[in-house]
Amino acid sequence: MRLQVDEIVLRPLRASDGEAWRRARLHNAAWLVPWDATVPPGGDARPSSFRALVRRLDKQARRGTSYPFAVLVDGTFAGQVTVNNVVRGSALFASIGYWVDRSHAGRGVIPRAVALVVDHCFVELGLHRIEIAIRPENTNSLRVVEKLGLHEVGYAPRYLHIDGDWRDHRLYAVTREEVPLGLLHRLQAARDTQDDASGT
Repeated sequence: MRLQVDEIVLRPLRASDGEAWRRARLHNAAWLVPWDATVPPGGDARPSSFRALVRRLDKQARRGTSYPFAVLVDGTFAGQVTVNNVVRGSALFASIGYWVDRSHAGRGVIPRAVALVVDHCFVELGLHRIEIAIRPENTNSLRVVEKLGLHEVGYAPRYLHIDGDWRDHRLYAVTREEVPLGLLHRLQAARDTQDDASGT
């Protein structure tokens, strides 16, 4: 599976991404750690290595409950977008999480990557609704959903265990009916309108 727009390629996360993934996480630790999921008391232990993490994610992908994508920019590892908690049946729902190397931030990489993945979820996976949960303090991530035009649908106190404690989150969502031509199309149309308005 390979998704692409412009210089951005998304493909399944691989064990061979380990060195680049660890380097990006290390160099961006101060920027990313405040937003990282952590294990609550009594929760399942985190994988002990990157290889173990990929094995766990591969197993979830085979079961159809999670899909991890490496984000590459001009062939360089730049971050990750993961489809989590896929629910079938009457819900056809999933959530998406993401992170990006700070050196690629502010260039529209993650909005385009997330839009690609949302469109993949709607068209290829047959899902109906995608949700993104964001801590109120995470202004960079809030800017992503703003660019994508996602609606805020709720506020969830103590929703996820992040950075060592249960944290409140703002909830954003999009359904398939809202983007009949795709979320990427809507994002690009909004960018074109903005460029026309600014005369660029």
